Amino acid sequence: MTSESTPNPAAPVRQPGTRKGLKKLAWIILFTAILALAVSLLLLPVARAQDRVELRIGYQKSASLFVLQKAQGTLEKRLAPLNAGVKWVEFPAGPQLLEGLNLGAVDVGYVGEAPPIFAQAAGAQFAYIGYDPAAPEAEAILVPKDSAIKSVAELKGKKVALNKGSNVHYLLVKLLEKNGLKLSDIQPVYLPPADARAAFESRNVDAWVIWDPFSAAAEKAIGARVLADGKGVVNNYQYYLAARNFVGKNPKVIQALFDDSVAQGRWLKANLKKAAELIAPLQGLPVDVVELSLKRYEFNVKPVPDSVIADQQKLADTFFELKLIPKAIAVKDAAYKPAP
Repeated sequence: MTSESTPNPAAPVRQPGTRKGLKKLAWIILFTAILALAVSLLLLPVARAQDRVELRIGYQKSASLFVLQKAQGTLEKRLAPLNAGVKWVEFPAGPQLLEGLNLGAVDVGYVGEAPPIFAQAAGAQFAYIGYDPAAPEAEAILVPKDSAIKSVAELKGKKVALNKGSNVHYLLVKLLEKNGLKLSDIQPVYLPPADARAAFESRNVDAWVIWDPFSAAAEKAIGARVLADGKGVVNNYQYYLAARNFVGKNPKVIQALFDDSVAQGRWLKANLKKAAELIAPLQGLPVDVVELSLKRYEFNVKPVPDSVIADQQKLADTFFELKLIPKAIAVKDAAYKPAP
């Protein structure tokens, strides 16, 4: 055997399949990375959909600002950058709305002073998160235009229609007190607004205690006369209520709701006629009725201070004294306190 045929131990051993194997492995790694990226991109919309927040708002058709916001779609536009949307849920009245909030059907509601008190007394779980400024002229005692009754004191012994346990129930009590009377000095006739209007028109009652826009409608349509409104007697606040767990998890969504409500409220007050023209067909009321009603409300939502909670407590105490609620309540227990 010659030296040329003797293997050199220092020479590298050629393995023809090695380069091909490494190349194949590189393609596999690249393909896997591309596949993983493609899958993540495909799943991204699903993840975003899962993270999307839906703000379910309970409202009544008489809540003019919410009706306007719903019609204009302004809140939807404001919430879009937060990956949030809106679902509007209509309720016939405040008590039903509070029940929906307690059962988890809605996240936020907008009601007057009385429904939250009854709901809290019944054990409902919610929080006061905002309020609109006082609107005492938006509720009143009405009498027929040709009525001989000229003062609240002259209601003694008379039949007065009202919605039991509502804001106007408190208004009536306070107006009677101011004029030296008690609820027992009159004949309360407890009727919902539609039935009360019929009784009022047919003269089956002597007076009617009611809020706007029903009050404005009676003034415009049948010439009802305002005997006294809430000015100097009650506040007639409107409240934003929410499920505690929702507001705690979604503060930016709630802030967007407040910001839009303030902006639309300012626009409404600066453009009463145009706003009334937009809202009237949605409420099924004449434009002039809606315009009169809008003049008597303020729309400028703010966090609820302790002073307003204290005013709400007076209402709760009065309802307990009248045995309208089964137990005394502490309104402050339902006040929302953001985490520090």
